[in-house]
This record gives sequence, structure tokens and C-alpha cells, in this order.
Amino acid sequence: MRQILQSGRSGKLVLEDVPAPQPAAGQVLVRTRYSVMSPGTDKLVMDFARKSLAAKARSRPDLVKQVIRKLQQEGPLPTYRTVTTRLDAPQPMGYSCAGTVVEVGEGVSRFAPGDAVACAGAGYANHAELCAVPENLVAKVPDGVPLEQAAFATLGAIALQGVRVADPSLGEVAAVIGLGLIGQITVQLLRANGCRVLGVDLDPIRIEQARAQGADWVASPGELADGWSSAETEGDGVDFAVVTAGSDSSAPLALAATLCRQRGRVVAVGATGMDLDRRTFYDKELELRMSMSYGPGRYDRRYEEVGLDYPRSYVRWTENRNLQAFLGLLQTGGVDFSAVECETRSFDDVVAAYEQLARGERPSLAVLFRYDAEPDTSRTLALGKPGAARAGKTNPGVAFLGAGNYAKAVLLPALGAAGSLRKVALVTQTGPSARRTAERFGFASCGTDPAAVLDDADVDLVFVATRHDAHAGLAARALRAGKAVWLEKPVGLGQAEVAEVAEAARASGSPLAVGYNRRFSPHARAVRDAFASRRGALAIQYQVAAGPPPRGTWITDPNEGGGRVIGEVCHFVDLCSFLVGGAPAAVYARALDRDPERDDSMVAVLDYPDGSTATISYLANASTAMPKERFEVSADGRTATCDNYRVTQIAGSKEGGAKTLNQDKGQATAVAAMLSAVREGKPSPFDLSEIVATSLTTFAMLESAETGRRVTIDPTPAADDATPTPDGPEPRNGKPEGE
Repeated sequence: MRQILQSGRSGKLVLEDVPAPQPAAGQVLVRTRYSVMSPGTDKLVMDFARKSLAAKARSRPDLVKQVIRKLQQEGPLPTYRTVTTRLDAPQPMGYSCAGTVVEVGEGVSRFAPGDAVACAGAGYANHAELCAVPENLVAKVPDGVPLEQAAFATLGAIALQGVRVADPSLGEVAAVIGLGLIGQITVQLLRANGCRVLGVDLDPIRIEQARAQGADWVASPGELADGWSSAETEGDGVDFAVVTAGSDSSAPLALAATLCRQRGRVVAVGATGMDLDRRTFYDKELELRMSMSYGPGRYDRRYEEVGLDYPRSYVRWTENRNLQAFLGLLQTGGVDFSAVECETRSFDDVVAAYEQLARGERPSLAVLFRYDAEPDTSRTLALGKPGAARAGKTNPGVAFLGAGNYAKAVLLPALGAAGSLRKVALVTQTGPSARRTAERFGFASCGTDPAAVLDDADVDLVFVATRHDAHAGLAARALRAGKAVWLEKPVGLGQAEVAEVAEAARASGSPLAVGYNRRFSPHARAVRDAFASRRGALAIQYQVAAGPPPRGTWITDPNEGGGRVIGEVCHFVDLCSFLVGGAPAAVYARALDRDPERDDSMVAVLDYPDGSTATISYLANASTAMPKERFEVSADGRTATCDNYRVTQIAGSKEGGAKTLNQDKGQATAVAAMLSAVREGKPSPFDLSEIVATSLTTFAMLESAETGRRVTIDPTPAADDATPTPDGPEPRNGKPEGE
């Protein structure tokens, strides 16, 4: 299929052939018939992408701080790779479209193939021939509403939400500042609410269009007569002002404040500067209200991606219900698009239309793209030859499932440096990401369907780097198909998933590696070598300044990411076990906060059979000035310390430790070791029992934190997803004794 994409580095636009999307659970696959280019929003996006790196940095000082901290913690090379990975990611354009349902994902109940629908959401309702959109961002188009009008539903929902935030009442006088597409719709909505409307814009054409939409008064900011307020509002001013202008300047908001009466309301809908004059707002005791895009649910992953709705009795107007309401207004004639100036163009002209917008050549309020050609529905796209001829396992065929930021910044560069291999295929959830990443790293094909890789006899080694909930199923299927597997952590989100992967590895005999790379770091190897001949037990202190958990992401979702203890602390458990030379026998853990989505700090003490202990302090509340990772190991009168896998010092030993310019957590060495095993037909560099033990330890940590008891670790995962058993008396009534 075809989709328009923008380079985040240069702002260059291209109409690209990409693999068609596959609807995930809770998603609807839509064949696009019309999509809308919103000049205001899209021009802001293009202008930012076309700025120089210095200009981008000046406009986003928050991101600059993150880059500086990463540079300090990890060194120049990892920082450079992370930044370039973000800039190289293709940016989909568009966020409002309409079409017909082709296919629905698992769990979708409100839509069926053939339904006419309107779709919303940046990254979903794109300018593309096929779009996979979450169910809560899709609304059915009522009978009698043409799809070319339904395509405007997202922009209509934005205007509708701004009006709801303004809370108009019959007879009030309102000002609409900024008479672009959303401003024109806002004028109509306010008139439908019984308000008298003043429309303000710099463009005389937009002013006359607002007059045609029903505005009672229209003017440019400099043409508002001094006596307008006295003549039309008895000198008081407007009751409220809705700012729909897009501008780096704060002038639109300042004008809104000037126009408002005492204790009036200013509603910000458009993206404008907010350097406000306190005196005007203070003297009039004005309210400043922010309207958040399409409505409640926007930017809430649980609403938009997971599909959880807000109860109608508590949240009457969600973003989906705003979409439905606007479509209803189109059906009843409450909003009339006949007076809205819109240019209709073939989707073939999409790049030319955007380039005209970038040059400021925008004669119409909006551009409506019409999709005439039947899309290519293939989910695999050939890019080139897979490289050298197949020669057994000495030149293995490699495929990638999932290519997020970590894979692109770390794993794929490590793969490129690992010697002779054939890069057969790369699969991601979205076609643009699949194509761009496959081209960048030299894969022969790209796609959106994992089955195409798992069934390909030319693939010897599969890297699974998807979201966590898909790890176990994909890894087990690949192992049963006779593929070697590199599985990013965690192995699974529960004991049943870990058991499934372990059984598949045993039954197939295929090598399984998990991304526990720290044991391959030269720093970890130096520490282990320093204590190779120890006589006493090790005492390990591992401190991680993790920072607050990311809010509203899949990582902290227990069903998709599993949380950071399962998804990240497993790294530190594996490293401690590597240093000790065995798996933990028991663990005691304490969570430092009751809400892991706000603060998932945890302190855990791991007991090993030889008497060694490892204390892992995973801290969301630590100072950002601390090293991200620091561990200290003591035994037999010696102590080794490692800071951020850049500097390792060993006191009381002849070994000198290690020092590297860039952080070296062992990823490249680990990938090379796995490829060597595949080429030579040798076992995995990871012992299966160690892989299993690490996962079981993280599960035991969560169990201990919940029960308040020390938990022993059974080295065999239970297929029925049973949890580890706390030491001591059996719980009473489902709770530990004494609770």
C-alpha cells in the first residue's frame, strides 16, 4: 500500500510503498476513501521537522537535557545512536480520515467488514490507503453523511471539545480568534449553541468565510473599532473567547484577554505561545481553560490503545462520543460544510499538496485527499536480495520481529558488526517502520506479519524484540519451527509463559538466548575474574537510579509490559547470578510505594545456596545525579565497584579493573556469541536453567513484596502459572498469616 511519510531529520516528504498493516487485538483495519490535511497542525509539524538540529534543540530544551544526561551517563556513541535513531524514524502524516472496514482484530465487537467509519488519531488515521485504528478512535458514519464530509470528523471533534470547555449558554457573546478550518467550524457550533459570535483573523479571506458561516461580526485584530465593545456588549466585552489560532506568538491569547469582560473565559484550542500578561488576567479575574484535542481519553493509552471506555454517567463526552456527536450534526444539518472552502485532490498529489503548504501556498481552508486506486494489501515487501548464497549454518539467515528504539540503537548495529550472515526479513507492527528500518540495516524484505518469518525455511535465527506480551508466544513458535532464537527480556509475563518457552527449547534442541547482556560486559567479566578463586561468600550491592516509571505507556501495563520489575530488574538478577555462579534459592523484597505506576521502587535481597547475598535497590526516587547503575562486590578482603559499565575498580586485587569511553553493557559481545553458536552448531551461550531461574526470581520478588514474606524459588516453572510459595505457615483466607 502507499503512505505519505516525513523524515524527522530533514522534513523531506515521500509517498512510499510500505507493507499493509495487520490489525492487532482491539483494532479495525480501514480502507481509506478520504483523508483531510489540516493546514494549521500539519504546517507546524513540517516546520519543526525542517528546522536545523540547533533550531530543534532550541525549541525543545527538555529533550536537550535528556541528551546531555545520557551523554554523561553512557558516553558519546550510545547517545549518538539513540539520537539518530529517533531522527531517522519515519513520521506518518495525517490524523483524520474516513473509509470502510476491511477487517477487525480480536475482541472488536462494534464494527464489521463493510461498515462506513470515520477515524481519528495521529499515527493511526494517517494519509495511507489502509489504516489500522484502535476501536475507541473509530465511529460509524450515519446514513446520509457522505464519506468526504465524515473525513472531517476529527477536526470537528477538536472544535466541539473547545466549545464544550468554553461552556456557552444561550445569548452569550463569544469571540473566535483564528479562523482556519477549526475556527470556522467553531463559529458554526457556537451559533448552534445560541451565541452571538465575533470572528477575528489576520486574513481577509478567512474573515469573509466566517461571515458566511454565520458570524455576527468579523474583523482583523487591527480593525476592531475602539467602540465595538461599547456598541455591542454595553462596554463589558465578550463573555468568552475561543483561541483556535496556531502561532508561536502569545498575541492571540493576549487579544482574547483584552476582548473578554470581567471574569470572562479564555479557551486555548490552537497551539500558541503562552507568555501572558498577568495584569490583564489578574485585573479581570479571567479563567484560562485548556481544551485537550478531541476530548477526554486523548493521550490516555488505556482508553485509546487498550479500549477501556469511560462510564457515560461520569464522562459524558469522550473523544469517541465527540466524533459521534459531530457526525450526528452533519446528518441533521447542524453543521453545514457547503460553506467550508475545501480543495479535493487525488491521493497521487499528496506530496505536491504538502509542499505547497510548506511554501505558504494555501488558498483553501483544507485539502481533502481522494483515494481512487485499489490498495496493495500484501503484508510483505521485497527490498532486495538476501545476500550471499546459502551455505549451511556458516552464513545463517537472520530475521527480526520488532524493531523499537532499543533494537535500532543497539541490537541491529551489533548484528551488523557480527560477521557473515544473511539479513532475510524484518517485521514490525507498522509498515513505515518496517521499510525504513529494513532499508537502513540491509534486510532483503520487510513486513507486518510475523508468520511470514516463522514459516520461512531460509531463516535460521529469529530475534524477538516485540512488546513483552508477545515474547513467549513468538519465541516458542520459532523454536518449534526449528529456528534459533534471540529473545529480548523478559522471557514471559508469568510462569506458564516461561514454561512454554523452556519446553519448546528442550523439545526442539534449538539454541535460545535471552537479552541478558550485562554478563558479557568487559566490566562484569573483570569483576567475576577478580573473584574466581574466592573462598568466602559474595556480598553484592546493586543500585539502580531508574527514575520514575514512564506514565501512560505499555511498559507498566501488567498485561502488556508486566512492569519494570519483570521487564528490567531481570537484568540485574542475571548479572548477580553470573557473578555468584548460580541461581538464587530465595528472595525477600519490599516495595517502597503502593502504586507501581507512580513509584515502582523495590529493594530485594537474594539468597544463594553458597551463602552469597545480592541486594538490588531499584529506585524510582533516586537523584538523577547518581550513576544510572552501580554495583559493588566484596569477598575475601577485596571490593570491586562498577559505575555505569564505564569505570570498574578492584581494590585489594592485582587486577586493574576496566575503563571504557562508552558504556559497554556487553550487547555486541552477546549477539556475536549467539551467532557463533548458530554458525558452529553449538549450544546457546546461555544455560536454559539460568534463563528460567532469572524469570522465576523476578516473579518471586513481586510475590514477596505482596505477601511480606521470604519466598523460596522452585527452579522448575509451573505450567499452571502457580506462584512461588512464601516460607512459613500457609495463608489464611487467601492472605499471609498476620496480615
